[in-house]
Amino acid sequence: MPESVQPKPSEEPLRPLPPSYTRVSLGQVVTSREANLLGNIHGGEIVKLADSAAGVVAQRHSGGPAVTAALDEVTFLEPVHVGDIVRTYAQVNWAGRSSMEVGVRIEAQPWDDPTVTSLHVASAYFVFVAITPEGRSRPIPPLRPETPDEVRRQREAEIRRAHRLARREEIEAARG
Repeated sequence: MPESVQPKPSEEPLRPLPPSYTRVSLGQVVTSREANLLGNIHGGEIVKLADSAAGVVAQRHSGGPAVTAALDEVTFLEPVHVGDIVRTYAQVNWAGRSSMEVGVRIEAQPWDDPTVTSLHVASAYFVFVAITPEGRSRPIPPLRPETPDEVRRQREAEIRRAHRLARREEIEAARG
C-alpha cells in the first residue's frame, strides 16, 4: 500500500502573521555607565537597546533564531539623559523569504516625573535573517498588515529595501 504523500514540514506554506503577533516593548532605566563624555547616553547604547528589541521581534516572527544582517538607518532626534526610562517599541515592517525589516521606536521619560510625556528620541530600522542551526537562511512567514499604519510601514520598508539593493548593485558594478 503506497504511503500517502504529505509535504515535509519545511515544504508546508507558512501562515502569514500580522505585525501585532510579534510586537514587543522593552524598557530600562539608563545610568551613568551608559553615558558619553557629554553626560548623555551614548548613541551606541541606544542602538544596542533597539537591536535587542528588534532581535526579540525577529525571533518571534521567524519562529527561531534570527541574526542582525544590517542596520539600515538610525535617526537620533533628542538626547537621552542619565536616569531616563528608555522604552523601545519594535515590530516587523516587512518580511521576505528569509529576511525581515524590524522598525524600532525609542522613547525616553525622566524616571522621577511620571507627569512628563515620553519623548520620541530615536528611530531605527534593522534587517534580520532567520537562520538554521547550521547558519543557513531559512524561510519565514509572510507579513499580513492589518491597519493603514501597518500597510504604510510595509510600503516604506519596501522602498528602503529597494534602495539597499540598488546601492549594492551600484557598488558591485563599480568594483568591476
